[in-house]
Amino acid sequence: MKKAARLYIEGTVQGVFFRQFIKENAERENVKGFVRNLDDGRVEVFAEGDQENVDKLIELCRKGPKHSQIRSVEVKEEKFQDMKEFKSLHI
Repeated sequence: MKKAARLYIEGTVQGVFFRQFIKENAERENVKGFVRNLDDGRVEVFAEGDQENVDKLIELCRKGPKHSQIRSVEVKEEKFQDMKEFKSLHI
């Protein structure tokens, strides 16, 4: 079953290779979408793919890379968009 979700991650998530961590894990799990830093200090992730793989990526977002400190992860169900790759975007 396909799943799409938008995540807003709050905490120490910018400047700690968080986007790279998410991109590498998304590609490993065959999840498509994007990750980007927001002006308010949060990181936004749009992830879609097989439900099991998207759920794995969501759990990784709750843990983060070594130097991150996750305070909260807001998850919103989204419409599946059939994206072709996972990108790290820059605002």
